[in-house]
Amino acid sequence: MILNQNVKQLLVKLLVATTAIVMAIALFRWGLLPAVQWLFQFEEYTIAIIRRAGIFVSVVLAYWAYVRFYERRQANELRIAPVAIAVGAISGAAIIALISLFLFALGVYEIKSYQGLDHALLGVAGVILVAATIEEIVFRGVLFLALEKAWGTVSALWLQSLIFSVLHIANMDSQMGVSELVMTVISGTLLGAFWTLIFIQTRSIWVVTANHAAWNFAIVLTGLPLSGLDEWTAVAPIVSTYQGPNWLSGGVVGPEDSIITVIAVTGIMIGLAFWAKKTNKFVKQASCI
Repeated sequence: MILNQNVKQLLVKLLVATTAIVMAIALFRWGLLPAVQWLFQFEEYTIAIIRRAGIFVSVVLAYWAYVRFYERRQANELRIAPVAIAVGAISGAAIIALISLFLFALGVYEIKSYQGLDHALLGVAGVILVAATIEEIVFRGVLFLALEKAWGTVSALWLQSLIFSVLHIANMDSQMGVSELVMTVISGTLLGAFWTLIFIQTRSIWVVTANHAAWNFAIVLTGLPLSGLDEWTAVAPIVSTYQGPNWLSGGVVGPEDSIITVIAVTGIMIGLAFWAKKTNKFVKQASCI
């Protein structure tokens, strides 16, 4: 009976948070933004910047309001720590860059040409930052914290990470085989767990968002697919190709599905887990929601 009640309360909490975020985006996207465009007649480039910034602000404010007025607590995970955020960004870019460089050195990836920096990369960076912010708020800020409060850190870590991975399958090629799909679920779950462990240690949405966004942008710069998406390769500074077995190259998914990435991320996760345990960042027992 208590378990059923906790599950019900958990689902209600997730519904309230999700509704707040979706409504905030909708109000801006289809309410405020069209009004701004009608009043000022901005060019499409300017409107695109306003759209991304507005969605970013809407999501953050909606999450803050949910935490403050529904959960009735301070949203400490939204506090800004510049040094920690910078370290998060640098480490995210560095990890995937080193993995990619190793695969280039092995000949798995090959640079075909250099096409220079395109101003469109700024727009791509904006999209990546907004997407990473939304994902971290939804998966780490809402889902993980709700599950952690209900069932403890370890259970929340893996359940949330599996959900994170499964929901990303929508990005993938529908022609992927079973083995590639299994690898994608495994790698996605490990990446979700990796970013969750960063959040567990720092308890900062911004640090993990910086790591996540920098990781994604670094992949875009290599000209390789990002989580199954390849439309951004057209504006990448370099044109790259991949060869060899999918388990090594990552195939159409990109370097995130490479066994090299899986091994590297697993090793880093082990280190983060020991660090978090040593600093008592794990919630050992579930508490009432």
